Amino acid sequence: MARGTILVTGGAGYIGSHVVLALGERGERVVVLDDLSTGRADAVLHGELVVGDVGDGALVRRLLRTHGIDTVMHFAARTVVPESVADPLKYYRENTCATRSLLEACAAQGVRHFVFSSTAAVYGVPEGGIADEDTPTAPINPYGSSKLMSEWMLRDLAATGALRHVTLRYFNVAGCDPAGRIGQSTPEATLLIKVACEVALGRRPELAVFGTDYPTPDGTGVRDYIHVTDLADAHLRALDHLRAGGASLTLNCGYGRGYSVREVIAAVERAHGAPLPVREAPRRPGDPPMLIARAERIREVLDWRPRHDDLDTIVASALAWERRLAQGAR
Repeated sequence: MARGTILVTGGAGYIGSHVVLALGERGERVVVLDDLSTGRADAVLHGELVVGDVGDGALVRRLLRTHGIDTVMHFAARTVVPESVADPLKYYRENTCATRSLLEACAAQGVRHFVFSSTAAVYGVPEGGIADEDTPTAPINPYGSSKLMSEWMLRDLAATGALRHVTLRYFNVAGCDPAGRIGQSTPEATLLIKVACEVALGRRPELAVFGTDYPTPDGTGVRDYIHVTDLADAHLRALDHLRAGGASLTLNCGYGRGYSVREVIAAVERAHGAPLPVREAPRRPGDPPMLIARAERIREVLDWRPRHDDLDTIVASALAWERRLAQGAR
């Protein structure tokens, strides 16, 4: 059977654009739907870009129908934890409600495959700070709750036989395309490695360390960082799994090791060759002390083999991208 076209929602954003690049490089037909509120049109290097809202049911149904789409990869979402705490209804509207609208359109148009961008935030504060796919979900912020509710809707729709899905729960995504073609360009980004690189290049005056009294080895939060290119490869493998008739799955995307905020800062300082100006600040609401993946399942089921599992490699690619941005490349 011929491969259908893939609709990538949020495909002009950080993670979505890297997946679009990987899809395009292997010859897939792609349509990107993005409202460009945080994404960039020039980050879409393959396929057709349609500027619009994923929650616009009429638009989505038209795209699904006219392009013969049989697979949706859904990235479009708000993702900033502190913002979700301050404005929870925005997250339920733009994440949960928009996903419901998208799923309704997919069911109506006979979409067969759905790959969902979820998050480790659904776990909340797991015992010992480590989560596998069977760890109870107990989000501690509206961002995580909005994504978990979307997972439930997708699970329940799949149970009717309408489609099959792979839900990927990301841990902390970082780094940029090693060839320097695209990267993390979100304005006012909050991701630690990007912010630290911006500070290193003088684009921000200092780096705030939110919380130095966590029950971790050095008192700062610990996270599992995964290179965005390895994450993009996981999406292609999820697509191949579904096309081969594989069952619906929920999988962690991480490396299975954690680094503290201070360790990340030290890695950026090594790459930059100079110390960063750092300010200690109180904990942020909604941040768990430690969150690390057990990620054996994705390696076993999808034969996923990460190629960039190294903090210094991740940081080097992120810093190289920030230097391109500082030179006006994008």
